[in-house]
Amino acid sequence: MGRRKRTRRAATTATLLVATVTVSLAAGCTTPHGPRDDGRSRRQEPTQNQSSQPGHPTQPAGGHGSVLAVKIDNVGAARPQTGLDSADVVYVEQVEGGLSRLMAVYATKLPDVVGPVRSARESDLELLGQFDRPTLAFSGAQGKLLPLIDDAPLRAEPPDEVSGAYFRGADHLAPHNLYLRPSRLMPSASGTDALTTGFHYGAAPEGGQPRTTRTVRYPAARFTFTWSGDRHRWLVAQDGTPTVTSDGRPVAPATVVVQYVKIHKSAYHDVLGNSTPYTETVGSGKAEVLRDGRAYDVRWERATATDGTEFTAENGSPVNFAQGQVWVVFAKA
Repeated sequence: MGRRKRTRRAATTATLLVATVTVSLAAGCTTPHGPRDDGRSRRQEPTQNQSSQPGHPTQPAGGHGSVLAVKIDNVGAARPQTGLDSADVVYVEQVEGGLSRLMAVYATKLPDVVGPVRSARESDLELLGQFDRPTLAFSGAQGKLLPLIDDAPLRAEPPDEVSGAYFRGADHLAPHNLYLRPSRLMPSASGTDALTTGFHYGAAPEGGQPRTTRTVRYPAARFTFTWSGDRHRWLVAQDGTPTVTSDGRPVAPATVVVQYVKIHKSAYHDVLGNSTPYTETVGSGKAEVLRDGRAYDVRWERATATDGTEFTAENGSPVNFAQGQVWVVFAKA
């Protein structure tokens, strides 16, 4: 998809995002130790007993043109995940303690179940600004972040907002066992027009270098992407273990982007006092695009939070991605 300007909401969105950052920084100055992560406040997760209480599908407030973004747990105790292979885009971000968390974006297909679902972060608000009123599914957030999520230009859907959308599974221990039924949040997939990511798809660019494996490291997490000529996809491994779904299917994106960004401390902390990293996705910098067994050094640029991200070659021409799932790994510049 090319970059899509949404002028009818750009000014409003930009204002809300600026207000979000301003309020966030102010909130971080109110206490000497900062707020705590995952305080539930108004947002409460369902208990095991609630998993058997079916609800009724809820129609999306924004119509059919919104993506579904789900925050997915990614520690060892949460794997294998469910529904990850159906996502159009998977964003990988660093969280507290040097660990990682995923944001899976669904536009062309809604799986029956997605999860395990975990909590939102401040960086999510900036990242999701590129979409038109996206639906965000998350387990909750710390108390001081919740008002910012409520004010953001998105449709927030934590467990207490819709009956029967979430349930506790038996395959993992809590808190790594909260799952989502996407059909309870939207009646159908919105389609490719909702993917206002700025990505271009098509023939491979010229140049590049042969590459069969690429590893990206966080302080406490490791991602390795290995090219499979038979599948014509990149096989994902995390912390040395192949990434498969709960039904045994390998997670295999067609394109992998290692995007170098600024990552710094935010005003928030987790329950152990670890600072929550803030990942800046607006700006510009270097990136590496992996497709078809080759690696391409490119530039990325995202002018505002309401824009998608453009990836260009040295001559300024757009860099095409391969058709299929895209993984974007945010690495510290």
